[in-house]
Amino acid sequence: MQIQPSVLVHLGYGKYVRSDQVTTVVPIEEDRGPGRRTLVNVQGQADPLIASRAEDSIVRDLVQEPREVIQSHQQQQILRDLALDLSGVNATVRRIMRDEGGLDLERLERRIREVLED
Repeated sequence: MQIQPSVLVHLGYGKYVRSDQVTTVVPIEEDRGPGRRTLVNVQGQADPLIASRAEDSIVRDLVQEPREVIQSHQQQQILRDLALDLSGVNATVRRIMRDEGGLDLERLERRIREVLED
């Protein structure tokens, strides 16, 4: 498992920390209760933050890719698949699609390449 860099992790009650600044996550043993579940030590801070979320939930958020990143990877894979499929369309079909259907596959392929290169 690897900590995801620069992801904001929710500790509860409006508290957030950057994932790559968390040094330890320790469950509170004594006086544990609502609003007091976990101690989170953050780089550069002498005292730990008190989190209202359980330690396993915080750790899961520290190492799990955010939904937006996962979706971005999926979208990039779809674009790669589409580019591969489009490269197999012959010149005659491309011309017919452009002239009769208004779909310019060369322009679409070029645009996909630009997006994937960024």
